[in-house]
Amino acid sequence: MFKHIKAVIFDMDGTLIDSMWLWKAIDVDYLGKHGIKLPDDLQKSIEGMSFSETAAYFKKRFQIADDVETIKAEWNSMADEYYRHRVPMKEKAYEFLLALKDRGIKLGIGTSNSKELVKVIMDKYEIEELFDSIRTSCEVDKGKPHPDIYLKVAEDLGVEPSACMVFEDVPNGLIAANNAGMQSVAVFDDFSKVMDREKKDLSNYYVDSYDQVLGLLLES
Repeated sequence: MFKHIKAVIFDMDGTLIDSMWLWKAIDVDYLGKHGIKLPDDLQKSIEGMSFSETAAYFKKRFQIADDVETIKAEWNSMADEYYRHRVPMKEKAYEFLLALKDRGIKLGIGTSNSKELVKVIMDKYEIEELFDSIRTSCEVDKGKPHPDIYLKVAEDLGVEPSACMVFEDVPNGLIAANNAGMQSVAVFDDFSKVMDREKKDLSNYYVDSYDQVLGLLLES
């Protein structure tokens, strides 16, 4: 599985940390303040969008008066408490990161989340120093499923896309990895379990947990 792999790039939410559940709650609360009921198709509609793209989508679809930067700031404020106190890392994710690092494999993050919330997680778990590149989709032209974010991280790492492996939890993220010409690994997440069949079809590998993939790495 890890033969010829020189860099591993991770999505963050739903992949390294268990956080996808909270965004639906935030969407319910945020739209509720504007007298709008959460549409059934919202989560799928915004899947993979950057933080800025999502805010622009909300503004246009729901005719929100606030500008995009104000919307993003409100979401960061609403999510901050969750990220500081209620969002755990995925089990064995930290150990997997250390094992990759010990083998000289470069590490990166390519996330659709905001820089502010990424920083909260990096500081909370003291893992920022493990990563050679941390990028958000707001730093590139287009969010997932476009490959821009993963190609940018690979450029930072100085590694050809074909030697990169991406861990993702949702279909559009896996498509982004595939579009970038990288090996794609679908990670189980309770929030996206209804998409498991699609995730398996889109990925080169599917793992139920980091304990499983850690074992494969240690055996390689």
